[in-house]
Amino acid sequence: MSKNIDVVKILVIVIIGMFIPFLGSLVIVYGMDLTNFDDVLKIGSTFGYFLLIFGVELVIVYLYYAISNKVVGKKLDEYKPKK
Repeated sequence: MSKNIDVVKILVIVIIGMFIPFLGSLVIVYGMDLTNFDDVLKIGSTFGYFLLIFGVELVIVYLYYAISNKVVGKKLDEYKPKK
């Protein structure tokens, strides 16, 4: 279980690490005001969409590696000598 907690901690650190430059770029490029609640909602929803798209991308990559790992595993089992 601690292995999963470590992964969650790393993912939280990565998400925070992605949010800080994302927030800074939105404030600089679009001149958003962090004291204005509407701008904070725009920033939050934009980052939410970003995380959703990023999550879909991660799922696709995970599925690709899982499927290719199974295919390669089956091919390796064919080449193993039978005892």
